[in-house]
Amino acid sequence: MSAATLSVQDLSWSPGRGAGTLLRSTSFALEAGRVLGIVGPNGAGKTTLLRLLYRFHRPTTGTVRVDGDDIWALSARSVAQRIAAVLQEQPSDFALTVGEIVALGRTPHRRGFGGSTGSHDKDVIDDALDRLDLHGLGDRHLGTLSGGERQRVMVARALAQEPQLLILDEPTNHLDIRHQLEVLDLIRNLPLTIVTSLHDLNLAAGVCDDVLLIQSGQTAGFGPPDQVLSEAAVSDAFQVMARREQLSRSNTDHLTFHLQKQGTHT
Repeated sequence: MSAATLSVQDLSWSPGRGAGTLLRSTSFALEAGRVLGIVGPNGAGKTTLLRLLYRFHRPTTGTVRVDGDDIWALSARSVAQRIAAVLQEQPSDFALTVGEIVALGRTPHRRGFGGSTGSHDKDVIDDALDRLDLHGLGDRHLGTLSGGERQRVMVARALAQEPQLLILDEPTNHLDIRHQLEVLDLIRNLPLTIVTSLHDLNLAAGVCDDVLLIQSGQTAGFGPPDQVLSEAAVSDAFQVMARREQLSRSNTDHLTFHLQKQGTHT
């Protein structure tokens, strides 16, 4: 696996004529190997941005470039060889085993329809199963798994794709504490460029090199977490009273939140 640069320039998207613009004039650049966290309140445009990054939506304006290449100028296969996405909602009715689903990640690298699985493919699949602690579930059908187990299967499938850019929509959803920590540690140490949406701002600050704060479809801040996730910015974006406190044992900052009193503005 190797990492790629990501450049987003003046990106906007509207679902159609007469509809509102859900994302406006978003621009940022990410160096290869960086982890970017997308944060913001519900409905701010986080999922819309992710869908533009993995070419589910075509931009109304602007470009997404991976290693300098506009993703809409590439073939679908070439994009799938460079970009993998793990979505928040996962299917539960696939009549496939865990091993078969993870093996689907190799599809963009095979020659011809239904190409055979070679020795390298098998090594990549085994490595993905190992990384996500799934080897004991390889013969289980997806529909028999818990939500957290299904989430890990989809992350493993994405890793089997050997992408340069990995996009994750709320990757810790449905996971128990142990597997949350394992997935976050995996994200932190993968030799890939990673873009992930996260609801937990303290997790984002601890895992991500940079964060992009989105508010009402627009960029409210981009850069290191300690600069972007200020008390004022978080309070304004989420309409809460945010306070930054230092945890004495770990000597790290931690955001706490309280409801704003009626008539109080930050």
